[in-house]
Formats: sequence, C-alpha cells, structure tokens
Amino acid sequence: MDIEFEAVIGLEIHVQLLTKTKAFSGESAAYGGMPNTQLSVINLAHPGTLPMHNAMAINNAIKLGLALNSDIRRENQYSRKNYFYADLPKGYQITQFDTPICNGGRVKIKTPTGQKEIALTRIHMEEDTGKSMHDQDLTDSLIDYNRAGTPLVEIVTEPDIKNAEEAYAFVTEVRRLVRYLEICDGNMEEGSLRCDANVSVMPKGSSTFGTKVEVKNMNSISNVKRAIEHEIIRQTELIQAGGTVFGETRGFNALKGKTFSMRKKEMVNDYRYFPEPDLPPTHITDAHLKNIRNEMPPLPEELFDKFTQSFGLSEYDAGVLIDEKHIARYFEEITKHTKNYKSAANWLSVNIKGYLNEHAIDISDFKLAAKTIADIIALVDKETVSHSVAAKKLFPYLIENLEVSPMEAASILGLVQSTDSSLVEEIVAEVLEEYSDKVQAYKSGKKGLLGLFVGECMKRGKGKLNPKMVNQVLNQKLNN
Repeated sequence: MDIEFEAVIGLEIHVQLLTKTKAFSGESAAYGGMPNTQLSVINLAHPGTLPMHNAMAINNAIKLGLALNSDIRRENQYSRKNYFYADLPKGYQITQFDTPICNGGRVKIKTPTGQKEIALTRIHMEEDTGKSMHDQDLTDSLIDYNRAGTPLVEIVTEPDIKNAEEAYAFVTEVRRLVRYLEICDGNMEEGSLRCDANVSVMPKGSSTFGTKVEVKNMNSISNVKRAIEHEIIRQTELIQAGGTVFGETRGFNALKGKTFSMRKKEMVNDYRYFPEPDLPPTHITDAHLKNIRNEMPPLPEELFDKFTQSFGLSEYDAGVLIDEKHIARYFEEITKHTKNYKSAANWLSVNIKGYLNEHAIDISDFKLAAKTIADIIALVDKETVSHSVAAKKLFPYLIENLEVSPMEAASILGLVQSTDSSLVEEIVAEVLEEYSDKVQAYKSGKKGLLGLFVGECMKRGKGKLNPKMVNQVLNQKLNN
C-alpha cells in the first residue's frame, strides 16, 4: 500500500531595498545601468578601503520588522560569509549571522480553508551579489557587478507552509507589504524580490522531517507555486519508488515546469562565518524605533479591517481595494467626500480600474480628482443623472475636461434627468401603443418583456428620464 505523504515548506525571500546607494558604499543602486558602471573601489574590495553603513537600508529593514510584528534587535553586528561567490568581487559577502536585525514575526495569509499565520524565524540584512549571464557569449559566462553590494533583507520562515497554494499566498502578501512600505518595488522579473523554497516530504502524521531540498531561480510568484508543486511530486514519487532524496540545491526550468540539480547543499560550516572587522555594530534606540513607527503608512490588514468594519464593505470588495496601496489611498480620498462607500468601491473597482487597464496606466497617472468621483456619486444618489449615463457619458467627458464640475458637465451634455411626470407618461403611452402585441404577451405572463418597455422608454427619452419613474408608470399601466 502506498504511504500518503505531506510536504513541509520553508521560504527564504530576498527583498532588495529601495535606496539611492549600495549597502556599504556610495555608488548608485539604481536598476538598469550599463554593465559594470556602478562600481567603486570599496565595492571591488581594493586594499585599504572600508565599508560604511547605509542608514536608509537599516531604517527600511526596521520598517519591515515592525510591519511583521518582529522583535527589533537593538545592537546589530555584521559577519563575513566566506563562501566563493563568482559574482561578488570581494570573495565574501557581508551579512548578519547570529545577530539578525529582526527575530520572529508572522505573516497572515488567506487560504481556501481560512486565515493562517506563517511564523518567521528571522529577517537579516546583507548585500546582494552581482549577476552572472550564461547566454551572452558562446564560450564564457559574463558578470555584471552593478547589483553587487545592493542592500537586501532576507525573510526566513519557519517550516509552517504545507502546500504550493500557501507559498503562493505568502509571497503575494510579502510583495504587497513591501510595496505598501515603499521599501522595495517587488518586481520579481527584475530580481528585486527573489524567493528560494526549502521543500521536503514526510509520511503523513510523522513528526520527523524529510531531507530538505532548496529550489532557486523562480522569477515569478506563479513559478514559485509551479516549482514547489513539481518538487513535492518528484520527492514523493522518488521515495515511493525506493529511492533516496538528497540534500541539494535545484533550479527551476519554467519552460519545462521541472526542477533540476545544480549542486550539493552546503552546510553552515561551509560558509565560515566570522564577525566583520571593518564595520562597527549599529545601535537602535527606542526613540529611533518610535520615529520610524510614526512614519509608517496604514498597512493592508489595518485597511481591510477599516473597510469591512467601519465602511461596511464585503470582504471581496475590501480585498480588491487593498490589493494596491495607491488604489486604497485613492478610495480613502473619495470617502472623505461621500458616505456612500459601496458606490465609491464600485466606481473604483469597475469604472476607474477599467479605464486604467484600457489605457495601461497606473492610478498615480489618473487625473480625475477623488472629489470629482464623489460628486458623480452624489448626482446619481440624488437621481440627477442615472448611473448608466454617468458611467458611459459623464465619466469619459470629465476625464477630458478636468476643469468642469460633474453638475456643469451633466448640464452641458443634456444628461440631467427630467422629473416631468407628464413627459414620462406621454413616452410610456407611445411605447405601449406601438408594442401593443408585446403588451398582450406581457399580460399573458411574459413578465420579462418589462425590460424591453423600460429600455425603449429610456431610449426615446434620450437618457433624461428617471428610470424609477419610468418603472412606476409602466407597472401602473401594465398591471391595471
């Protein structure tokens, strides 16, 4: 009988911090420069040069730790990781070993079975490596050292993740969080956020973990999910066939959807850590922590609770709104001018996001003021214009005429709904007379024809009739 296996997964997420300069030297940390143009004698480890601390990188790491409810270490010491990196010119990496800047913490994720907390082991600071390119030359690998020395934090989880879906949710939540904090752009395709997965399988119900395999080279969140799914299947089938899982580092081939062996897994003693002699410890005071905490923006979890509990939105609507920080901010700006929170959420999620997607722009490039959206909502609520007309005619006009108010635009375009009951009755009478055969069919039980009558009335009224009045008059005429 086949033994049923379960997975044990821990993730290591490298977050490239948004700073102007590198972690321990003054050259630019900007992405996209010509190869090997963002270097210095410090970065290249010339004799007699000394590294220096980057205050912005330290502050960004503290922000992340506070957001994840980690304990912030007050005294931080750096270490040298003496392991051969072909893409680090120093021949070693400056990192944190036994004094990570953050200990513990947790990330809340949503799964099909409900909410779950993934515990963190640590968050430590280090410098990034350069970039090796194996497809630029027929015989040699080329190295671009521009990225070498860029400040990183590494988020290390406990082995709390049970499947690929949970891993996907975790990386998604971390990416959203670092974007909210504005400490990283989260672009996995550019390498500014990278994920390594430690995967093992064990018989279901066992308390003894299987042999851990590390999977690297996953350049999107969907590829993290795919790679973990494949690795779980590979290890399970290998064990069931009588084979042995070896501790190793594997890459992921996205085209084939398979992992492949890269090298034997290193042990901690292979890295030969010792305290970095050229960098003094950093000391973080309570006052410093308080200042950073006061600068932090509202985070997704806080906004979700606000939108669902204070504004009465559904969990789905709140989830859509908090997905992007600038969308959530724009929504909050609208709510300063209207109490119709549901309508504000709909306008943002449907009309505004539809416009952004159609024109391939970000909300930061959207020119219509939040108050204008609130004014449109007010016109619809007062039945001055219908929602359909506001969405199809008023909204596009206002985007092209930013100086015009919604009420002025409605008047210019002739969209203001008529409250003249005699006009409504006149048009309804015309429609019912013209469609007398449909009227008989309606009275015979085909109640779905009401939509035909309403649509024809609104068409003849050129969008100026109040739909509620039209429905009332039609019901009165048809049901008496």
